[in-house]
This record gives sequence, structure tokens and C-alpha cells, in this order.
Amino acid sequence: MSTPVWPVELREGPVRLRPLRRRDAAAWRSVRAANASWLRPWEATSPEPAGPAPTFAQMVRGFSREARAGRMLPFVVERDGRLVGQVTVSGITWGSLRSAHVGYWVDQRVAGRGTIPVALALAGDHCFRALRLHRIEVNIRPENAASLRVAQKLGLRDEGLRERYLHIDGEWRDHRTFAVTAEEVPEGLLARYRALRPA
Repeated sequence: MSTPVWPVELREGPVRLRPLRRRDAAAWRSVRAANASWLRPWEATSPEPAGPAPTFAQMVRGFSREARAGRMLPFVVERDGRLVGQVTVSGITWGSLRSAHVGYWVDQRVAGRGTIPVALALAGDHCFRALRLHRIEVNIRPENAASLRVAQKLGLRDEGLRERYLHIDGEWRDHRTFAVTAEEVPEGLLARYRALRPA
């Protein structure tokens, strides 16, 4: 493949995706702490009693190991050079499925400014072009109006409700699944996002 798969940097205007690094610890922790209550209703939790949380360095090492194995792409989202979130392509499956799901979070201070739609479009185009995946999906709680708008802005296909799909904030929560296949966006997901944006 001529396009590097990982590590890779992707950029569009003020939005940049790059690998998560150990030196991001202070900035990552600061943004997460500032947004803890805002993110809590949407973030996965474990149904099992939780042990000690991994250190930041352990998390980065684990993510990097999974990326090198071709199972995950953990991206930092930067806007204007500042860490503002994360996009993680995970559950990458090869063979006849060639699919993945994408999760993300963003600093509330930049929410609604096009950061996540651009970041998801960049990640999606990398999945389709460099990894040659066939399908990507995003799973969103029906109550998460902001994320539902992201799916709409990207023109993702609504595949319906998955009942009690993911453990979130201490309970099994319903999610709506949105997906797109490579054939649906021959021009790319970023190009589709630009075309769907209001003039």
C-alpha cells in the first residue's frame, strides 16, 4: 500500500488527527477533567466491578499495540493545535467483513463547530482508502442529540435501534446504529460532508 496505515496524521483546515502519545498526558487529562460531567452520560462503562484504572502510559501502550496489530486506530483530535478530543476506530475486522466501528468524544468548548464531523470524515476516508475497509458504523444513544446531528451532517445511513446494546453510565443502553459503506461514498466522506453543508 502506498498510503501509510499507522501511524498517520490526517488534516483538514483547523482539524488534525494524529496518534495518541504519552506526552499528551497532561493535556488529555485536563480536557477530560473539564468535561467529565458532560461526557458521563455517553461513555461506556463496565458491567463488572471496576479494578484500578490503567495509567495514561498503560492506555497509550495498549492502544499502540492494538494499532500495530491492525485492530484499532486511536486518534487524538486537535483543533488549531490544541487537543480537544479523541476518535477511535476499533473492532476492526478483516476477511469477508472488512468493517469497524468508530467512537469519539470532544471538548464541550468546541462542540458544534464542525470538529467531530470533519474528524470522523477524515478517519472514515482513511479506513476506506488506506485500510480498504468496506463498512464503518457509529452507535449513538437516541438521547444524544448532538451526536445524532453528526451522523446527519455526514449523511450516514440509519440502520435502526439496537436494544440494550452497550453498557453506559451504569446501565445497558439502547443505541441507534448509523453506517456507511465505501460504495456509498466513492468521492469520500469528507467530500460528502462538504456537499451536505449548508451554503
